[in-house]
Amino acid sequence: MGCYLGLRPRRSQSSQRDPELGITKAGDGFLRSLLVECAHRILSEKAPDSALKRFGERLQARGKKNAHKRAVVAVARKLAILLHKLWVTGEGYEPFPGGADPRRAQAAA
Repeated sequence: MGCYLGLRPRRSQSSQRDPELGITKAGDGFLRSLLVECAHRILSEKAPDSALKRFGERLQARGKKNAHKRAVVAVARKLAILLHKLWVTGEGYEPFPGGADPRRAQAAA
């Protein structure tokens, strides 16, 4: 799904070099921009807590150059895969799949 939408890194390998490049931007640009906007919202401070948000925050915490941009694209790609899965299976969205919400576990104890 990520490759279809152009949310994967471009490649330009040469000898021992493997530079980190931007995304390929293949596929539907409008859908890709909507997913990136949604990823920005998911990673904002006002957004509710979810597994996707925690995933993006972990990527941001790595602190490399352009870490926020890379986290946004990674969350957009995961969001696209999640939405496709929910569409195909007809399941409902769970912010923490499998009941992995630690706040609920602490409240139940």
